[in-house]
Amino acid sequence: MASQELFTTHAVVNPEWIDYNGHMNMGYYAVAFDELATDRYFDYLGIGLAHKQEVNNSTFTLGANIDYLQEVVEGAQLRITTQLVDFDHKRLHYYHRMYNDDKNYLAATNECLTMYVDMATRRSTPFSEALQAHFARELEFGNSLGRPEGLGRKLGIRR
Repeated sequence: MASQELFTTHAVVNPEWIDYNGHMNMGYYAVAFDELATDRYFDYLGIGLAHKQEVNNSTFTLGANIDYLQEVVEGAQLRITTQLVDFDHKRLHYYHRMYNDDKNYLAATNECLTMYVDMATRRSTPFSEALQAHFARELEFGNSLGRPEGLGRKLGIRR
């Protein structure tokens, strides 16, 4: 059985992340989701930097959506959770939620699809059976929490 909590990481909104509107610049949401959440989640899953150095396989992002729900400002304490929502033999689909931990509100979400890649050939390659078994446990736990609101949304102007 997977852990009883979603994978979680914490950070503080740095001064250099703030734009001229006085809140976190949109580019730094991507940085926070990528470096603070995805990289650490992949370490937890066993497919992070150490894995790349050991087997020369890594992941490439195929697509990502970020929804900016409420602003965060300099010094805000962030909590980012990650939920695996699907996987197959060479792709992972996961969902991050960024909370302002000080004020306990959902600030942003990030949905990602990634491909497992053999770095020697720069082509997709299947995950090992052991990794897929680990992902299956994570997915079972994620499924027990239900589908994240906003998952799979399409961008556009509603008419």
